[in-house]
Amino acid sequence: MPAPPPDSLPQLQRTSAPSLAGTVRRLWPLLRPHRRRLLAGGACILVFVLCWPVLAWLAGRLIPAIGAGDVGLTLQSILAALAVFMVQKAAQYGQDTLLANPALRVSQALRQQLFARLQQLDFNALEKLSAGDLTYRLTEDADRVGEVIYKTIQDTTPSALQLVAVLGYMVWLDWPLALATLLLAPLVALLVSGFGARVMGAAERSQEQVSELASLLGEAISGLPLVRAFAAEPWLQRRFDQEIDLHRRARYRTLRLLALQHPVVGFLEAAGILAVLWIGAWRIQSGQLDSQGFSSYVAALLMLIDPIAHLTTNFNEFQQGQASLQRLRAIENEPVETPDSPQAQPLGPVRGALQLEQVWFAYGDGEPVLRQVSLEVKPGQVVALVGPSGAGKSTLFSLLLRFNNCQRGRVLLDGHDLADLRARELRQAVALVPQQSSVFSGTVAEAIAFGRPATAEAIRQAARLANADGFISQLPHGYQSRLEERGRNVSGGQLQRLAIARAVLGNPAVLLLDEATSALDAEAEEAVQAGLQTAMAGRSVLVIAHRLSTVQKADRIVVLEAGRIVQQGSHNQLMAQDGRYRQLCRRQFIHLEP
Repeated sequence: MPAPPPDSLPQLQRTSAPSLAGTVRRLWPLLRPHRRRLLAGGACILVFVLCWPVLAWLAGRLIPAIGAGDVGLTLQSILAALAVFMVQKAAQYGQDTLLANPALRVSQALRQQLFARLQQLDFNALEKLSAGDLTYRLTEDADRVGEVIYKTIQDTTPSALQLVAVLGYMVWLDWPLALATLLLAPLVALLVSGFGARVMGAAERSQEQVSELASLLGEAISGLPLVRAFAAEPWLQRRFDQEIDLHRRARYRTLRLLALQHPVVGFLEAAGILAVLWIGAWRIQSGQLDSQGFSSYVAALLMLIDPIAHLTTNFNEFQQGQASLQRLRAIENEPVETPDSPQAQPLGPVRGALQLEQVWFAYGDGEPVLRQVSLEVKPGQVVALVGPSGAGKSTLFSLLLRFNNCQRGRVLLDGHDLADLRARELRQAVALVPQQSSVFSGTVAEAIAFGRPATAEAIRQAARLANADGFISQLPHGYQSRLEERGRNVSGGQLQRLAIARAVLGNPAVLLLDEATSALDAEAEEAVQAGLQTAMAGRSVLVIAHRLSTVQKADRIVVLEAGRIVQQGSHNQLMAQDGRYRQLCRRQFIHLEP
């Protein structure tokens, strides 16, 4: 079983910075289904790019004609230039529209893949991750990668090809002058590359700081009532102020690098153009270049400024996109849940007989949480698990749901080793009612169905079993009433009864109750207990309970301590012994006479 990440690493692990080739390899499978659109867009790019040398040639004709006052040639050149512009802009529209959809679909597919991966992560690894950080990665980082993909296809590629086409035309016009122009290119490229590497590092630090801020915001928003109850608003404000100041500083470092890059590269471009003008004047004077050729050359040179500016800006954004892609790839490097065995058996009808045989379990390299645990639950039995915190009760539940696998021993359901079953079928047969129930926003019926196909009558029947049909029917729209985020518009007891209805909808053979009433007041607990009693009928039930008064009627009570079973029996049997259970009851002021 994969070990959970150490406590000292609550965030996703870092990965090495992806190269351009690595980025292309990562994204190409997502682009492959859109080859036809990409080829059609590429044809439009080719037409768009080839128009630039033609326009430079026409500019070479137009400028001398204007200087000579040749109205006929001027008009002819202008009309030809307008025609070329129309063709070029039509091609530009084609490339932008044809290439936008693949880029957006790649961004969508990337986000879908990563969310699917997130749902497959190892349960222990998932618990270590920050919800705010993951949210930022799957929203802002994914959007940034999508924007980079779009700009690379729609803007960077045409700009690079424009540079090649125009430079080729310049070489054809006058190669010595073009060579002098190209001598400045390596210096500009080195500067842009150096700035890009620094921008990527600064951008990555800035994005990490935003993730920290998002995590704090998530904690703060959900914990505002607690903060107010403890009058801790100044403390929270100081923490928030510190985080946003760190974010401002990190963002400022990125913007400062960008602000420095533009004037430095712009100065070099201007110096290069002035140098080319001087060399051109010298070549015209020596008779090696005519004025029309030089006019075309200057027009072509000016056509290089825009694509160079685009490439510079896009390169910086690409570096920031690389940082985002690196953070998204970190999700892929997290361990996933142990997959089903290729020889996994279908579960078939389930009676609900559970058996643990000499089970040992430890998280990673830590001390065992469960030690040589053997337990049998017969179909229809109610078994309560009691004991101090850390005794291994919740871990036992995680084994029954196969969130974790034991290192030694076996866990059986109807005689089948859980490791040999399909996890999905197992979890359909074993239902959980957690201590703190939560629901997704949507209708009441959707909250009970929870993505499973179910008729309206089946949903209503599950609600009746959970003692929830009465309050649901009194809602403004009954089962079609909307639940707000985390079920804020219903009470805790009502929310818990919805959780019970959700659990029993699929008619599970085994029901796991994790302190299902511990957070409720007496009136709400009574309503939930009534629902539980009905829902438990005919099922094998395991109950985790710290309030021992709630489990006295269980068929068997199992006392866990330090990962071992130290006592088991009925309430009366255990009370007759001077053991751990009697001590726990004494602490909770439960009547000690059996």
